Amino acid sequence: MNSGNSEHSTVFLRLEGPLQAWGDTSKFVIRRSMEAPTKSGVVGLICCAMGLSRVAARERLAELNGLAMGVRIDRAATRWWDYQTVGARTGMTTAAGGVKTGAQGTLITRREYLADASFLVALQGDAVLVERIAGALQKPKWQLYLGRKSCPPSVPVFARPRQDETWTNPMAGKGSLKPALEEVPWCPRYRGDAASDGPINLPCLIEWRQTNDTDIAPDEAEVWYDAPFSFDPPVHHPRLVMRDAVTVDVGAALQHRTPPPPRPRADYRNSEYKRRRIARLESDHGLCVFCKSPATTVQHVTYRRAGGDEEQDDLRSLCRLCHDAVTMIEYGMGMGLDRINPEDRQWRDQIIARREEIIRFRSLETRRRRLSAEEVE
Repeated sequence: MNSGNSEHSTVFLRLEGPLQAWGDTSKFVIRRSMEAPTKSGVVGLICCAMGLSRVAARERLAELNGLAMGVRIDRAATRWWDYQTVGARTGMTTAAGGVKTGAQGTLITRREYLADASFLVALQGDAVLVERIAGALQKPKWQLYLGRKSCPPSVPVFARPRQDETWTNPMAGKGSLKPALEEVPWCPRYRGDAASDGPINLPCLIEWRQTNDTDIAPDEAEVWYDAPFSFDPPVHHPRLVMRDAVTVDVGAALQHRTPPPPRPRADYRNSEYKRRRIARLESDHGLCVFCKSPATTVQHVTYRRAGGDEEQDDLRSLCRLCHDAVTMIEYGMGMGLDRINPEDRQWRDQIIARREEIIRFRSLETRRRRLSAEEVE
């Protein structure tokens, strides 16, 4: 949130998730979605954060509608359809006042969603109101959702600068929504998503407002019937929206790649694990179960009880060479909780091959070190 003076301020919302649905005027069996967040949807989200019911929100809609709204489309959506059955064997009221039951009372509805979209919403207005909204978004009273309750956000709705960013452009006065949207860098999800490291152009939707009685809306202004007048019953008034584009800097990627799952490990500092490790070595008479050399460690056959709850059969005594060979195979195959039992004959040839590979590598390293030492002398 940024403040340009004591009267006006701006709060940013990040609306991103697997699915979003911002309803338009379509009703009944087909429910479409607008291409970007609607003012009714954003105001409803804020009311959820504040803990306002549909009836209680009626007294606050005037001041919430007074906020100017701009939407930057950081990632355009893929439109996706779903269907629902309504009234299955529960009875449906007809226009004549009767009730349909059974199969005749089942209504199939189609609902449209926006998949994998990301929007940056800027709301500008009274600094006190904006401050209250920012606090509610950080500690919402009720669950926040993106248009429909089946569409939870995948990132925090309250947008704030990252550690490597500074949002310093003052947001105050009239007509400042566009510079507000230009101030926040666009951050790709993965390295390589951006075509270049330079600024990029992003489409946006800016609310047009009349500043005096003589102002006339541009011909290209679009009418969106999404300014909420009442949520119970739902009544919306029109507002004017201008299509535009903003030039923004490209920030660092949010995530370079999907990290692999962490390798399950036993807690080697756990005294109970140490006791069971010693017990397994004694059970194997201090010998490697594979090559019968002196054992120096134990290998987990399974990590399902790792950390001190291991059973004796979860461990096997191994020498360092066999342990490294078995570990190489496990990592190469991307094994999870259940690992290799070196006593199982199906792994014999692979373990021998990895042992020989390790010996060749270590022998080569030994020769290289000897040659390096001779050159120094």
